Amino acid sequence: MSSFARFLGIDYSGAGVPTARLPGLRVFEAGPEGAALEVLPVGCGGKHWTRRGFTEWLERELREGPPTLVGIDHAFSFPQRYFAAHGLGPDWDGFLDDFCEHWPTDGDGTSVEAVRRGKCGRGAARGGNARWRRLAEERSGRAKSVFHFDVPGSVAKSTHAGLPWLRRLRRQLGARLHFWPFDGWSPPRGGSVVAEVYPSLWSGSFARQGRSPDQHDAYSVARWMQESASGGTLGEAWVPRLAPNERSIARVEGWILGLG
Repeated sequence: MSSFARFLGIDYSGAGVPTARLPGLRVFEAGPEGAALEVLPVGCGGKHWTRRGFTEWLERELREGPPTLVGIDHAFSFPQRYFAAHGLGPDWDGFLDDFCEHWPTDGDGTSVEAVRRGKCGRGAARGGNARWRRLAEERSGRAKSVFHFDVPGSVAKSTHAGLPWLRRLRRQLGARLHFWPFDGWSPPRGGSVVAEVYPSLWSGSFARQGRSPDQHDAYSVARWMQESASGGTLGEAWVPRLAPNERSIARVEGWILGLG
């Protein structure tokens, strides 16, 4: 029996600034059984989430609500070559602090594009190469590099926009929230977990039923997590089949939940 009372699938967006309302940022929620339904922002005068508003909502939900598994579709870390190029140790918290110092994309009025163009931040000092890919991206065969901007299917912008908000959740919720796999491959029972997901692994398994591509991606993530938990296969997803050296790499680069 799953220890999670709900599953949140997030299709993220790196467009605009943190307070911009984004049609591409979608949230679907499922319980242990039953339908997965879209969650819309309440009491904010708009039908689309902002990154700031979504993070504040998620923080409250994880602080006050039941044990929840959250799947977010952007990378949580960078390739080892990035760490080596910039003299960073194999420490995820240190990576987040360093990244946010150079890419303050959670700041009011700050967009990923503004940092890329040198209008704010110090992004040029913490860049990467589009040919650098994480082990998880190589293993998937389809996922693009976190530095591969301006192409269809890219997660570069959403990753560069989303990382500071992960740090905020980590700082605000502490041990209450398990970041997989950085805090360990097997999450403790009874708590909430945030994991990176790749909707393309599952979106073809569910009928579209009139949903937009962004809605369907978020829906598919919520449904896959729900079905994996109820079917007893989620435990296998926590511990992917990796060689010992690959497991060490993935504890720094992160891994995609459900990727074998």
